[in-house]
This record gives sequence, C-alpha cells and structure tokens, in this order.
Amino acid sequence: MRKKRNIICGLGIIATASVLITACGGAATEQKTESETTTAAQEVEKTMPAPVTQKGQVEKTAQEMLPAHSYELNGVHEVDGRQGIAWEGGEYYVSGSTTITHYDKDWKLVAEAEEPFKEFKAEVNHIGDIDVYNGEIYAGVEHFMDGKAKNIQIAVYDADTLKLVRTWPFAEDSGQTEVSGVAVDPDHNCVWMCSWDGDESGRYLYRYDLKTGEYLGKHHIQAPLQWLQGIAYYDGSLYMTADDGTADLGEPDHVYRCKVDPEKSAFTVVLERTLDDVTLQGEIEGLSFDKDNNRMLISYNRGARIVLGMPKGFYEGFDKEIHEIFEYDMK
Repeated sequence: MRKKRNIICGLGIIATASVLITACGGAATEQKTESETTTAAQEVEKTMPAPVTQKGQVEKTAQEMLPAHSYELNGVHEVDGRQGIAWEGGEYYVSGSTTITHYDKDWKLVAEAEEPFKEFKAEVNHIGDIDVYNGEIYAGVEHFMDGKAKNIQIAVYDADTLKLVRTWPFAEDSGQTEVSGVAVDPDHNCVWMCSWDGDESGRYLYRYDLKTGEYLGKHHIQAPLQWLQGIAYYDGSLYMTADDGTADLGEPDHVYRCKVDPEKSAFTVVLERTLDDVTLQGEIEGLSFDKDNNRMLISYNRGARIVLGMPKGFYEGFDKEIHEIFEYDMK
C-alpha cells in the first residue's frame, strides 16, 4: 500500500508541476502591454451599465400613478377627417389621411386643404395626429402602406391658408420607423413625435427642437404602449392615445399620460382614461385640449375594419366610416 501511495503522490507532483509550467507559460505568452491593458479597460467601461438615473417606486409614489383629472362627456361632433384633432384660440383643426380641415368655434367648416402633399419632394401619402401652435399646424407626414412607413418628416402649415410653410426630416439613426402624431411642447421648446409601430420604434417618444427641427433624442416609455395613435402636451405632461382595444370584442381604447422631463431617459406611463363611453368601439386616433374651456378632445372612428393601420371594408350596417370628435369636460 505504501508503494502504491508513493506512485500516486509522484503522479500528483508531476501533474502539479505540469500545471505550474503551463500556467507560467500562459502568463508569459499572454502578457499584455500597458497600452493594450488600458484599451481593454476602456472597452469594458463602455459596455458597463450606466448609473441609476430613473428613480421612483410606485408603492411610495402611488398618488403620481393616478389620473390627473376626471372626465365627463360634453358633446360629440362629426367631422371630415379620421386622423387627428388640434385646437388653438377657439378654432379646431382636423387631419384626415390626406386632408387638413379647419372648423370655427361652432364646428362649422371654414376651409379644407385637399392637396396637402402638393409641394413635397419626397413621396408621402399620410398625415397623422396634428397640433397647432402660434398660428401654425404641425403634422407628422410619411408614406404609409399596410403597416410600413418611409419618408417620415414634420410638416408645418399655415393655420389660416393651410399651405405648407416648411418641413423637417426625421433622424434616421433614431430608430423611429413610423410617425402617428406630433405635439408641440412650448415649455421645453420642442416637438414630440410618437410611433404607431408595434416593435421597438413604438416604445419611445422622439424629441426635436421647436425652432430648428434638430433631433434632440428619444425617451423610453415605461411601460410600452400598444399602437400609439395621438399625442398632445398639456400642463407639464404628454397625453397619448393608444388603439389597444380589440373593437371586434367590444374592448375600449385608452388615454395615457406621462410627465415630461427632458433630463430623464425614460418616462413612466399612467393610465389616464378608458374610452368606454364612445358611440361605438372602433379606432381611437388623435387628441388635443381646449384650454379655454378646460376640455379634452378625442378623435374616434367607427364603422370600418382596420387591418395593419388601414381601413379594409366596413362592418355590417355601415357603408362608410364615421369620424367623430368627443369633447370631455375635465375636473
């Protein structure tokens, strides 16, 4: 037994020596220069997570997760345009996919732009939700077909003549693949764009300089919303409409809210209102605010079947799509 133990010990010594020799050899052959070590450390630092910047736990800030207002339906107005609504100075502006319509304070037709794409160089065929600021209409414009978009840009029209004034291209490196609406934020001197896209593009809000059109960055929506349709800025927050209810099942769509802070990379989303009191469940679109009367305005469509963001035929009992603006008193 002693002889066998000596053999095993001897093998152990040889094995240990082999490991030491291999380790030493490896250290000698893999030794890095100081510059290489510095570069490697820099690469690691680049991939390290950033320090925590988003703070606020729901269980400790429950009040912030509640709706900011209560809403009571005040009236409904049928309009010509299925995409968006904007208000300024007692006047209303409605966007269709290929039109912009102006209404007075009593919802009487004032003017309509039937060829809003006439002066565009890039091919476009779709206007989303709009906004009005200082006598100018801001619109998200693109070429949209069966859920796919290209040639995204912000277009600015004169609110009186409805003629194109200027356009700003979107930042291609932003990751945005569709624009469903724009909102002017005068408090932070910017224009916000949202995306209907159900993938990565729809999980962010995109910010542009109000004066120059320069791209300023994107902000993560937490938690992500499904099928964003419209956006509007009001009293320090962005309000968003989402076509997240299945009309065939009678599910309502919703309005959400997030507080704006350009210094933060992400905005926490709050459910503001469930649209269960519209005429008939269909497709929610844009929204705006009547600041004189403290009202929220919601654009809603009914009667058409929507497939990949486009009307494809009608439900039983309808031979056209009906576009309505719902007015809600806010308290």
